[in-house]
Amino acid sequence: MLKKIIALFILGFAAYASITMQLPSNNYINNPSNTEFSNTKAFRHVQNIGREAHPVGTKAHEQVATYIIHELKKLGLEVYTQEGNSFSDWGAFAKVKNIFTRIKGTNNSKALVLMSHYDSAGHSAKGASDAASGVATVLEGIRAFVANKTPHKNDIIILFTDGEELGLNGAKLFVKEHPWVNDIGLILNFEARGSGGPSFTLIETNKGNAHLINEFIKANPEFPVANSLAYSIYKKLPNDTDLTVFRKEANIEGFNFAFIDDHYDYHSALDTPERLNNNTLSHQASYLMPLLEHFGNTNLTKTEVTTNNVYFNSPLGMHSYPFSWGLPLVIIAFLLFIATFIYGKRKKKLNNKEIGKGFLALFIALFINGIIGFFGWKLLLKIYPQYNEILHGFTYNGHLYIAFFALLALSICWYCYKKVYTPTNTKELLVVPIFIWLVINLIISLELTGASFFIIPLFFTIALFFFLIQKEKPSIFAISLLCLPAVFILTPFIPQFPIALGLKILVSTSVLTTLTFTLLLPATGFIRRKKSLGHLFLLSSCIIFIIAHTKSDFAENRPKPNSLVYFHNNDTNNSYWLSYDTMLDSWNEKYFSNTSTQNASISFNSKYQTPFKKYAEAENIPVAKSTINISIDTIVNNQRRIRVCIEPKRTLNSIEINSKTKSDLIDFQINGTTIPTKIDSKFFKKGSPRIATYHVVNNEPLELSFSIPVNKNPHIELLEISHDLLNNTAFNISKRPSNMIPKPFVINDAIIVKNTLKFNE
Repeated sequence: MLKKIIALFILGFAAYASITMQLPSNNYINNPSNTEFSNTKAFRHVQNIGREAHPVGTKAHEQVATYIIHELKKLGLEVYTQEGNSFSDWGAFAKVKNIFTRIKGTNNSKALVLMSHYDSAGHSAKGASDAASGVATVLEGIRAFVANKTPHKNDIIILFTDGEELGLNGAKLFVKEHPWVNDIGLILNFEARGSGGPSFTLIETNKGNAHLINEFIKANPEFPVANSLAYSIYKKLPNDTDLTVFRKEANIEGFNFAFIDDHYDYHSALDTPERLNNNTLSHQASYLMPLLEHFGNTNLTKTEVTTNNVYFNSPLGMHSYPFSWGLPLVIIAFLLFIATFIYGKRKKKLNNKEIGKGFLALFIALFINGIIGFFGWKLLLKIYPQYNEILHGFTYNGHLYIAFFALLALSICWYCYKKVYTPTNTKELLVVPIFIWLVINLIISLELTGASFFIIPLFFTIALFFFLIQKEKPSIFAISLLCLPAVFILTPFIPQFPIALGLKILVSTSVLTTLTFTLLLPATGFIRRKKSLGHLFLLSSCIIFIIAHTKSDFAENRPKPNSLVYFHNNDTNNSYWLSYDTMLDSWNEKYFSNTSTQNASISFNSKYQTPFKKYAEAENIPVAKSTINISIDTIVNNQRRIRVCIEPKRTLNSIEINSKTKSDLIDFQINGTTIPTKIDSKFFKKGSPRIATYHVVNNEPLELSFSIPVNKNPHIELLEISHDLLNNTAFNISKRPSNMIPKPFVINDAIIVKNTLKFNE
């Protein structure tokens, strides 16, 4: 019995280690010298850059740019800037400023680029993780690189882009207009989508990844967290990085390094230096330093290949093999399983009745856990409706819910297999799980080849199946060792799927936990007290749920995201209070006592397409009106040519430009830059009147020029937005309580004024 407990402990510890031990310790280099990367120095950059929100157009944004330029010059580097207007297919138009420098190599093939962005998102996110952490990693890495006088053949370009949060505008400007683009062979881009957890390696290529992943393995980073499934999923999501622009428009390949845990901090006022995980910052450095040395001396003219590799990491390091092996490996596994099954039947070691029991146990466990996982999150939203206020769908206690669903799934598995287990039928119980996993891998090999490495643990399970047929009671320790590949490869995905995609897919945790459990049956099958273990895991899940319940409310360390917007329509002279909140609170509910039955007919493009939920009539509060001057309105070649200048009389952050006659426009320019009005993009709804969002810098005027057929009446609507509602003394809005923050991902704390431009008929 003791041996079985020890074996179970080994598997449990391996599962725990596979999830928690992916990061370096607090300082990935202890007591570093001046020539080594220092977390302390890197974190100081994070503090200086991420002390306040610094979106494009703000004074803080310019201060961050000045700081970065100063730090690069301190290293003796010649610093350049690139300023210009940029329009992205996200619909964002802005004047941006990229910052870059270049360190010459001894025998340059192509340049290696180290890249991150220095602007923050929205009006409240301080951007400590996204992406001051990336800027800090590159600044400190280059400081150590220069101080060490590291020999390198290739030029090293350090590029800090601007306007990434608006729509990758800085990257777009650099790719479109800067000649150094032609010199680039590879890019290392450092990003973030949360404030903690391991940093994932995502390869961006137009063709094959085989060369890049092989070189990555040669560079031998100490803590690789990389798998080809992650990028396969990433490509299907509405997320891009600056590197995407270089790949799509200049055919330049590279690596994204991005951490995605503690998602609740993403783009919010909680993205502060204090909440950035120090181990995560170390993890970024653990990629940068070996890759900088390796690719600084690698021929970067031959990175493009047509072949793709499946790749994944384990405690033994990185592993990789060609995509073309995917289907053959599944076929080989099928043949091995069939051969072993036939062998077992001939030896009369496999009983059909016991196989049927195994099928029943797996079906019941999968069915129950699938139902719990699918409806569980929906039920939680009913119990805790406040979770609807967290737009990205990952609550402050989200990790506890992942643990709850995993432990509950394990308890149900123990109960189900207790009903069918006998001391001699473990081998029969394995038959159906192996077959199910073979079918899953067959589908994967055809539809999601990046996940083909899921077949690897199955080979070990088939080997165990054979050993169990040969010998009824093989060594429990040998069995446990052969179960470790399933634990190390599959277990990390149990939390990673909901962390990456949101708690709405907690069903993946329940189902994957169940399927992984079935591959461990050779080790767990010999444990007699399955019912007791079921009780233990059920009790553990209940305790976790109770802890999650105690953390389900909003508090100072887990504040409620809320919103308040003042909207004035100059066309009708009506004003409204608006909120994205489903549940109002003590701070904003007083503005909605006079609820309007008609909405204000206003909506904005946002990451999660969130509409306003609350409307209330408001008194008209004087807001300075922009000066609108139509300087040209003439007819040329049967086209009506119009030029209009809008000069703000209050400090604006952005202007939404809409048109009901958008489809009739022949051409359109913003401040002299031609932009397309017929964009086929995931950021534009079909039939949307949106033309662009003009992000205001230094309160510069907006000039619009456009042509329209002479028989069409032009319609241009402007929504002028300033994020100063709480600071405008005319409104006298009270400060948010400490247990609340501005709701991220939407227009918030804003004064919005609508103007429809008037043209002569």
